[in-house]
Amino acid sequence: MDDSAVVRGLLVRALDTDPYITVAGTAMHGLAALEFLRKTPVDVVVLDVEMPVMDGVTALRAILKEFHDTQVIMASSMTYAGAETTIQALTIGAAECIAKPVAKNAADSIAQLSQQLLPLVKALGQRNTQAATPGKPVLFTSTSTVAIPKVLVVGASTGGPKALSSLVAGLPVDFDLPILITQHMPPMFTPMLAKHLEKDGGRPCCEATNGMLIERGHTYVAPGGFHMAIDRQEKRMVTVLNEEPPEHFCRPSVNFLYRSAAQWYGQSTLAVMLTGMGEDGIEGARELSAVRAPIIVQDKATSVVWGMPAAIANAGLADQTLPLDLIPNAIQRICRQAMAVK
Repeated sequence: MDDSAVVRGLLVRALDTDPYITVAGTAMHGLAALEFLRKTPVDVVVLDVEMPVMDGVTALRAILKEFHDTQVIMASSMTYAGAETTIQALTIGAAECIAKPVAKNAADSIAQLSQQLLPLVKALGQRNTQAATPGKPVLFTSTSTVAIPKVLVVGASTGGPKALSSLVAGLPVDFDLPILITQHMPPMFTPMLAKHLEKDGGRPCCEATNGMLIERGHTYVAPGGFHMAIDRQEKRMVTVLNEEPPEHFCRPSVNFLYRSAAQWYGQSTLAVMLTGMGEDGIEGARELSAVRAPIIVQDKATSVVWGMPAAIANAGLADQTLPLDLIPNAIQRICRQAMAVK
């Protein structure tokens, strides 16, 4: 759904390159999209952030309210205003965002869109055909001795912004562990995500910079385009950024955060993996498990895409597999139990 006929055409041509994806139709604004969806239910909607008649965020709210099984991908221009609105949409419940094409010719634009859209649309569509039924939380008894957590490290991708908002809002305002977050997201968007998480969590939150001191009670978001890791400098823990090659096609990659936490905090790390497509984080989770750091993953029923959490759970590395709304309590319970033992 886009007010530009050119962009609509590029989106259709990109999606048509995959024989397993059927484009049901197009619309030029949100109101027309709603009218179309009432007649033709679909699995996935690609929605422009800025449209006439009914803007993207208003249309998103209406789609989520009326069409519970429809996943929404936001298409955004790489501008400050577009990023701000996109983050708002993602925290409301859009599954993912993609950047509108900036290539000078149609072929390059279609290639750019295909790379972003095809795996995402198939993963979101598959979620509806293989819907998970809510089950009991899966709890594994950790073989580790209890260590007092000193840092909370969180990974997320598709569906992550809304899940992150729920996570930080579910923790008490006086929760004083530093929280480090790697969310797969383009550079323009991560400062806006930090701003929203500060509002939702009631604790200081910022986009990390190189050499930033990791302080208790503060939250740090990996900047888009950079891997974020932890390092010790002059007996203090700091964030370090680098532009090493992507891992699992991602930069930032959760692996960098998890591995560095295992190295510097060891068993005093508490790790969480939220909803996301792919397997980023699995190698880092192995290193966390090796130092006996507890790992919590979001369950299939509450994940938008159960990829990254599934990789950890299926490898037997997760200590707890929980619905999203139970994760904040599980974090606090681990901290309380560790304090009680000590």
